[in-house]
Order: sequence, then structure tokens, then C-alpha cells
Amino acid sequence: MIRLTREPIDYFRLTEAVRRNACGAVVVFLGTVRDLTGNQITVALDYEAYPGMAEKKMTEIEADTRERWPVGDILLEHRLGHLEVGDISVAVAVSCPHRVQAFEACRHAIDRLKELVPIWKKENWADGRTEWVHPGA
Repeated sequence: MIRLTREPIDYFRLTEAVRRNACGAVVVFLGTVRDLTGNQITVALDYEAYPGMAEKKMTEIEADTRERWPVGDILLEHRLGHLEVGDISVAVAVSCPHRVQAFEACRHAIDRLKELVPIWKKENWADGRTEWVHPGA
């Protein structure tokens, strides 16, 4: 399952949604807004996307991950809009029969999401400057 949202990401809900009796491992990745980017103090991020394109790519990543690993279930969720430091911007939850599979599948999914999904991020710095960052950068 994939989802773009403007609401806070509920990682407990994601974890519970992917749990399966046949799977002994659940791995959850949470990407959060940090307060430092390089030497710049970050005060917030803004995320924007073209939903149709982003959802299509996220669906492709879900399918690719399922083909490569014995996934019980997988959820990819990305927030859009204005996020403050500490907010969760992206989450991937994966269940598999064994932990190594779950870790590998989760890492693959988040790496591909960051690389391929057309979601743009605007850095908002403490000095008032801003900069849009391209997907995959």
C-alpha cells in the first residue's frame, strides 16, 4: 500500500498494518526533519509532489520490492506540506518471514523512493533563505 498525506504519519498504525502471522520480522524506517543540513540550521521543510506521478512510482517500488523479497506486507507513506523539525516526513514498513529479508526490503524501498519518486523538498533555514532540492539529490 502507498499513501501521500498532509496529516502526521502514525508509525504505530503502519507497523500494525503490515504485521502478519507468517512473518517473524517487521522493519520500520522513519525519515524525520532534522535541524541541521550541512552547515545550515534547518527550521522547517516543505514537501510538494504531483500526486499521480508520485503514486505511480511508489506503486512500482512496492511491486518491485514484493518481487525481490518474500514480503508479507509493505506500506510506503510520504507527507506533503509544511513540516517542522522532528516531524516524520516519510515512512516505510515491511514484514517478511525473517529479519534479514525485512531489513533488505525496507532499505531497498526507501532508497528507491528517495531516488525515483518526484517529491520536491524546500529547505527553510534559520537565516531566512530557502532552497528547493530535486528528488534523488
